Amino acid sequence: MRILFLTHSFNSLTQRLYAALSARGHEVSIEFDINDAVAEQAVELFRPALIVAPYLRRAIPHSIWSKHVCLVVHPGIVGDRGPSALDWAIQKGEREWGVTVLQAEAEMDAGPVWASASFPMRRGRKASLYRNEVTEAAARALLEAVAKFEAKATPTPLASASGRGRLRPLMRQADRAIDWQRDSSETVLRKIDAADGFPGVADQLFGEPCHLFDAWPESKVSRGGTPGDIIARRETALLRATADGAVWLGHVKRRDAVKLPATVAFAEQAARLPELPLAGWWSADHATWQDIRYEESDGVGFLHFEFYNGAMGTAQCDRLRGAFEWARGRPTRVLVLMGGADFWSNGIHLNLIESADSPADASWANINAIDDLAEAILRCDDKLTVAALRGNAGAGGCFLARAADRVWVRDGVMLNPHYKNMGNLYGSEFWTYLLPPRVGVEGAAAIMRHRLPMTTRESVALGFYDACLAGDQAAFLVDVARRAAELAAAPDFAGRLRDKQGRRTADEAAKPLAAWRAEELARMRRNFFGFDPSYHVARWHFVRKSPASWTPRHLARHRDLGWKIPA
Repeated sequence: MRILFLTHSFNSLTQRLYAALSARGHEVSIEFDINDAVAEQAVELFRPALIVAPYLRRAIPHSIWSKHVCLVVHPGIVGDRGPSALDWAIQKGEREWGVTVLQAEAEMDAGPVWASASFPMRRGRKASLYRNEVTEAAARALLEAVAKFEAKATPTPLASASGRGRLRPLMRQADRAIDWQRDSSETVLRKIDAADGFPGVADQLFGEPCHLFDAWPESKVSRGGTPGDIIARRETALLRATADGAVWLGHVKRRDAVKLPATVAFAEQAARLPELPLAGWWSADHATWQDIRYEESDGVGFLHFEFYNGAMGTAQCDRLRGAFEWARGRPTRVLVLMGGADFWSNGIHLNLIESADSPADASWANINAIDDLAEAILRCDDKLTVAALRGNAGAGGCFLARAADRVWVRDGVMLNPHYKNMGNLYGSEFWTYLLPPRVGVEGAAAIMRHRLPMTTRESVALGFYDACLAGDQAAFLVDVARRAAELAAAPDFAGRLRDKQGRRTADEAAKPLAAWRAEELARMRRNFFGFDPSYHVARWHFVRKSPASWTPRHLARHRDLGWKIPA
């Protein structure tokens, strides 16, 4: 079928649903919900059999839903209504939640139900739950709904559908407000979790208004001080006292600024706080905030790096490279780069770059730092390296992963291995060296030109990555540990290591890594310092989440000049 997506943006959920329907042979085109006239024109051009709204911030116009079946993907259980479904579920501590696919009608979220799917709730940030449990449930529910539509089934009226949901209002900042004198750490975490990603919790730090994001529990440090006090710092996070303990605050957004790591946003004030360092990367546990940690088992080292939204600033790249070099010195045979739960890496840190005095200079420093990390991985000749992607990856993060000897990816992860959407960036991280041998020159050009998301299975089928593992997060971790241990214990391990060393020596003789890097960076220098401001304009809009004013042509296939409705 021809299926038109009406969506606010091409976010991770929309990408996942786009990939799921496309894989089943449907012809999917996308239109950003800019205004009624644009949406009506898209329907007229594409003439879809079905319209899907995976992510909207306003109602579908009457002129469309009254003439076409429009399926709305609502991140709430059957009967739940309102724009803050997931926010309320997290803040109220719901133990089970779900996704409902319902038909658009005059009353918001009150149309008949086509399908639903549920999942157990875990303690986690809204963005994380949305990116994982909500997305997987939405994929199951939407595929069921589309199958029913194809079979000419009839949806269930909401009044007849069994569900415990109810109408809830838009959650406002008054509903999210933290009482630092009375709220426990658990309550504070729930409130910030429920606002994470957007809009954050309105509060104050050091007497200045700001919004709080990215909270983490702390159970290793006794509180001390008055509830609400900022009592310590660690790397990019601040520790704040609660009524019964303390929580870490990872990111904040000051007034008229972009979202930044907390110690960067309040650099002057944070510098006066006592540092609360950890014993080292190896002292890993989940009782405190730690963005880089190391574990070891069965001859395998596991290097975790949990960077917010997968963004890796210059200092983070330098610290991770230091941790990698330290891990190289451990008595292991295999080193697994685990990334984080939600993201493996999305490359350079655009928010930090945007906030710098010279974004061009900051961009240059950041791309060199991530290249230093990629080069360290490529030059690691005394171990086999693995990149284990349990979270999404984009841009330079996709090619940073490819610097490892093997790349294993969790089924369901979305990949965006291209740079051009960010103002026609050329890209680095040694992609010109790493990609063609895997997929061929034509294949490499197609990937870099494509601009569309890639599924795990597609990446393996193309030869870009090596293995698609279990989709369940816990099963993926077990599978990675088992495979890595088998790799370390393989009878031919020494031979594999010699083969790796031989290939690297031959490649270096043919063309040194320094030459590949210099060629890529020469192109990147033009992006950063040249006459074309496209990258700087695209970055400005990206970090400020500017509303879309048009739909990119690679998404809106119905707007291609040569596109015609099939006869």
